[in-house]
Amino acid sequence: MSAPQPIVRHILALADTKRILGIRYSDWILGSPSIETGIAASSMAQDEWGHARLLYAMLRKLGADPREAEHRRAAAEYCSVPALDHPFADWAEFVAATVVVDGALAVALESFAAGNFALARSRVPKMLAEEDYHRQFGEAWFARLAASGGEGRERVRAAALAILPSTLAWLLPDDDPQRTLEAEGVVRPAARTAEALRTRLEATIATCGLRLAKIEPDRAGWDSHRRRGPGAPGEEAVVRARGDRNRALFVE
Repeated sequence: MSAPQPIVRHILALADTKRILGIRYSDWILGSPSIETGIAASSMAQDEWGHARLLYAMLRKLGADPREAEHRRAAAEYCSVPALDHPFADWAEFVAATVVVDGALAVALESFAAGNFALARSRVPKMLAEEDYHRQFGEAWFARLAASGGEGRERVRAAALAILPSTLAWLLPDDDPQRTLEAEGVVRPAARTAEALRTRLEATIATCGLRLAKIEPDRAGWDSHRRRGPGAPGEEAVVRARGDRNRALFVE
């Protein structure tokens, strides 16, 4: 895979993460703790898929083919957060991902919307408004599990602790493409992005005894082309995301 333009890599990282996060949310439409939480999972999945579609469409402005990005790439080419490579094992992982991964996505989108790429400035604010429900839902459930004590608290703590290092690396890539984006004014400086994440997450994760300052980004095996470490989303999730089984019915 040849190295994409820094801004193309950035858009793919955002869109791919939203797309796979939507798949992971959709897995819990059935099997979540209640009918209401299943409806919430469905709503959040639809938000993520819609946002991913809008982000992929930005590639056309940069001379890339959105259809190629959406429907033809292999799982090994995805730039999504590693925490989404596998389905959530339980509801605690769902909740932790809603807080940590969805939260990191929102912070990345805020940074993108504050930059000088016109499409991001015009389209991303609406996405962020729709994301506000995700934040409320995730924070409420995280606090509920943390306050429950015992197994609920330990599971959500373990889940958050497991996904934070790779998510931090994805949000704050210490590499040349990211430094180019910052220097060109496409995104905010890394220090401001890190502070925005701290403001967003610190109080929530503290309810189960975690501190963001104590967690280091995991950049082991870093792939600068894909803005992530080793691995890839499961093939089954990517087949679903690409719509392979309905290819003959696809209409653009």
